[in-house]
Amino acid sequence: MRRLYHQIYLTIIASLIMVVVVLGILWQFGARDRFDRDIFEAAENLAALSLPAADASDLEQQRAIRRLSEALGVDMRLFSSDLKPIAGWGEVLEAPDPDRLQSGRAGGFGPRAWNIRLADGRWLVVDAERDGPPRRNPLFGMAMFLGGIALAVALGAYPFVRRLTRRLERLQVGVERIGTGDFTTRVKPEGRDEVAQLASSFNEAAEKIEQLMGAHRQLLANTSHELRTPLARIRLGLDLLKGDLDEERRSSMRQDIAELDELIDEILLMSRLDAKESTSRKDDVDLLAIVAEECARYNDCHLQGEPVVLTGDPRLLRRMVRNLLQNAELHGRPPVEISLSLLAGKVVLDVVDHGTGIAESDREKIFEPFFRGTDRQSVKGYGLGLPIARQISLSHGGDAIATTTSKGATCLRVTLRV
Repeated sequence: MRRLYHQIYLTIIASLIMVVVVLGILWQFGARDRFDRDIFEAAENLAALSLPAADASDLEQQRAIRRLSEALGVDMRLFSSDLKPIAGWGEVLEAPDPDRLQSGRAGGFGPRAWNIRLADGRWLVVDAERDGPPRRNPLFGMAMFLGGIALAVALGAYPFVRRLTRRLERLQVGVERIGTGDFTTRVKPEGRDEVAQLASSFNEAAEKIEQLMGAHRQLLANTSHELRTPLARIRLGLDLLKGDLDEERRSSMRQDIAELDELIDEILLMSRLDAKESTSRKDDVDLLAIVAEECARYNDCHLQGEPVVLTGDPRLLRRMVRNLLQNAELHGRPPVEISLSLLAGKVVLDVVDHGTGIAESDREKIFEPFFRGTDRQSVKGYGLGLPIARQISLSHGGDAIATTTSKGATCLRVTLRV
């Protein structure tokens, strides 16, 4: 992922480099020529004032060249208009190229010698690098100077760019917290930087809230429907209170009331689990012991596994195991095989029954509240056992899925954080 502050920072650096390159090009093809003309014009005037006339004796011209060379610390050689040597001091310098008889740097780019044409036609060749290495081209020095400025600006801009993106990161955290409200809109993520990540986070939060609100609406709608049946039976029983009630009818009414209590308890538990993502109780729980105790309540239930101690709510974990076993008893066939193990730092609990299986299209729907397969409408239960089991697993840092074994048996797999 490309970090936004990297993009901004690299944009600034690229802009500075572009400025340096453009200035270098302008200097090379424009300002440098004018600068050279000004330099050579000044040199010509200086030489004209310092050197004797062309008709002076060779000794006089030699003395003038020596004085000027020693005063300026350069090598010099004076040539006549027909490029014959007249006088010189220091290193022996070559005459100007007859094919390029004009004032300027000799030898192309980055020269050692300067060819200066005097007003009387004589040529003065100057080497300004007598006692040191060849002097670097002025363009290189200017590039170094501008590069230093660019580096200083880049170093100074970094804290400001990073500060800007930290604001966006804090905004991202704020948007994620807004996910507890009622948002149904979506934002199209564009790019791969923090802004795109912010849009994705907003979409995830909005989708989660939308699903939560839909689940609650479905929960309320189905609750009213499920409560009608036992309430209707209780109402009928109350109508019959005018006569004598036998013990069987009383027992039936007590069972109806117990069903209502159980349903209300599951709805309240589902609501509490929906309201928070993690359990508030943190105890060390021996999950193998809990599973063994619950398995003892059922016939033809086999357990194999290793001792696993995790941090969580023992009451909720017991409820999760019980719901899984009840689901296997109601919708599957014996034997029920349970395995408990540690895999890649996660607790894995598999509950396998040998029933007719779960259609692939229903493997995710069975974890929705009040869902029943088309062939399970008459089976006892309210359709809240597996949704509660998944919510408990989510509150303990895991998840619950439905799958099949290699032999085609139904397997409900729960993962939990250690």
